[in-house]
Amino acid sequence: MKKIILIAAIALMGSMGVFAQKYAIIDTRFILDKMPEYKAAQEQLDNIAQEWQKDIDARQVKLDQLYKNYEAEQVMLSDDLKKKRQDQLFVTEKELRDLQRQRFGFEGDLFKKRQELIKPVQDKVYNAVQKISSQRGYDFVLDKSEGITIIFADPKLDKSEDVLKELGVRN
Repeated sequence: MKKIILIAAIALMGSMGVFAQKYAIIDTRFILDKMPEYKAAQEQLDNIAQEWQKDIDARQVKLDQLYKNYEAEQVMLSDDLKKKRQDQLFVTEKELRDLQRQRFGFEGDLFKKRQELIKPVQDKVYNAVQKISSQRGYDFVLDKSEGITIIFADPKLDKSEDVLKELGVRN
């Protein structure tokens, strides 16, 4: 009887080890802040953004001056000249807003420049995480820098196909 209990206990402990998953937690913000190439890329990106912002600010000052001049002169202008000046103001303001969107908008120049400068450094970190995960047998690596995010998961643990089969979407 004791042998059966001992064998069952050993089998139970062995099976628990099979189902145990190894995971790690990293902080990519901390890692990136320690990398000189990230700091250099971020500084370059900040300088570019500052230059673009200076250009936009200068254009805004010019636009504001055009508005002030128009306000001061409009009582002396004919209807045709008023219309032309209003159209000019409208076009100038639209160009300024378009430039802002082009530079800083969703998927604008700043986004593209960030992809060009920062993404290679982030890829380098991701590749290092993937290498360490494979070497040390981690099933999951979680990133704690911006909420908990899975940065690496062993593909063999992905059960999406099983769920699709259960839903009848895949055979």
